[in-house]
Amino acid sequence: MTTPAVPASRIPEAVHRRRWAILGVLMLSLLIVVLDNSILNVAIKTISTPAPTGLGATQSELEWAINSYTLVFAGLLFTAGIIGDRVGRKKVLLGGLVVFGLGSALAAESGSPAQLITFRAVMALGAAFVMPATLAVLMNVFEREEQPKAIGIWAGGVGLGIAIGPITGGALLDHFWWGSVFLINVPIVILALALMLWLVPDSRDPKPGRVDPVGVVLSVVGLVLLVYGIIKGGELADFTDTAVLGTIAAGLVVLAAFVVFEKRSDHPSLDVTYFRNKVFSAAMSAIALVFFALMGVTFFGVFYTQSVRGYSPLESGVLMLPLAAAQMIFAPRARLLVDRFGNKATTTAGLVLLALMLAAFAGFEADTPIWQLEVVFFLMGTGMAHIMTPTSVVIMQALPREKAGSASALSNTFRQVGGALGIAVLGSVLSASYRNGIEDKLRLLPPGVRDAAGESIEATLGVAAKLGPRGQALVGPADDAFLHAMHVTALCGSAVAVLGAIVVAVFLPGRGAVPQQGREGRELVTTAD
Repeated sequence: MTTPAVPASRIPEAVHRRRWAILGVLMLSLLIVVLDNSILNVAIKTISTPAPTGLGATQSELEWAINSYTLVFAGLLFTAGIIGDRVGRKKVLLGGLVVFGLGSALAAESGSPAQLITFRAVMALGAAFVMPATLAVLMNVFEREEQPKAIGIWAGGVGLGIAIGPITGGALLDHFWWGSVFLINVPIVILALALMLWLVPDSRDPKPGRVDPVGVVLSVVGLVLLVYGIIKGGELADFTDTAVLGTIAAGLVVLAAFVVFEKRSDHPSLDVTYFRNKVFSAAMSAIALVFFALMGVTFFGVFYTQSVRGYSPLESGVLMLPLAAAQMIFAPRARLLVDRFGNKATTTAGLVLLALMLAAFAGFEADTPIWQLEVVFFLMGTGMAHIMTPTSVVIMQALPREKAGSASALSNTFRQVGGALGIAVLGSVLSASYRNGIEDKLRLLPPGVRDAAGESIEATLGVAAKLGPRGQALVGPADDAFLHAMHVTALCGSAVAVLGAIVVAVFLPGRGAVPQQGREGRELVTTAD
């Protein structure tokens, strides 16, 4: 009787030895992308302040400054994953970082909201190639047993970015001009490039897909039209406007055409057959719904702490620390709960906790003790950590290993699209509720000024400051109108998280069930250099 051979490791020994150092470099690359979005969240109030302090961006322009990045990023992730699988993840990572660095330098020097929106899109072009490649490289330098632990640490890196971002942004805004929040990316990019050239191995898919330009165009155009319609509806405080409904309908038609085209294509950028796996679909939906709720709440959270409560950008950043601290503490440990209770119970509990914390915002007033906000942020982070880690593992393990780039791209796309729609929908709910609440108090203003003053709390306070003592009468009503709008928006976000909890509770596997699709017998191309 012969002894069965021990299966040889598919990862070269030299790569295996330095796998944790490689993970560190990947997290640095990821950090830049995540850091940028969380830094911008603290800066939005400053950017909305009239020149010379900021750019005088309206609320809809702020939403576009965030969403121009998000939509380009989400639209290109499918293709970026495939290009990485085809030409090599290391090359794609290096190229993406260079473009991101250049976009950051240009964004820092923007002279108008339109320029900022454009250069944010350039940054997204680079980021789209960085994000999926980091997770794809991770899947190819760690053996299957170590992947959940590595993904947990990787998810903790996202938490670190969320933590460092607001504090870094606040510190920069306290000492420098608003553009410094983008310029800070450049030295980090240079360091990441040097470390990557030295440490990270290249890897690719032995059977890569073909690039799908038609699919990319349809997905980006469809999402841009949909988000444009939603943001416009919030700006006008009227979702029944013909132009608004027409744009939203056009976006939905283009996205439907995208799905039909992808189903018929022999080289789709989004392989819709993946979604026949209910577990995969449920995990994707959970990620999209979490970011829908979270991004929308973060958007109004900054105005609550800075405009209503009067905290500086740095103090506002420090106030968000518990959210990130909880993610860093619990993301690497979430797998222990999964081992004990299973994916379904852990993720459902995370979503229920998130929903409760979002609903808690509906009770916040101008004089609520600040420790209550801190507790809510900490518990939100705890909930998120127990959603992101299990769903990331489910998604990455539901597809064959060499399709890691595609799985990562899909996961990130749903996260970004969820976030973009969250900012658009919840931002529009906030905008429409605020305008309806403040409109009566603005009747005494001239017509041109009145319309601009109703855009956002910052616009109202800006007009009040220009009016001098007469404008003081607007400050109280502005705070009240904003708080009411925040309460409505928070409850909408909470309802979305409840929907996510129901999807997960019904479709995710219970204890011990791991979705598997043909991983064995696949050849992997990995080159150490």
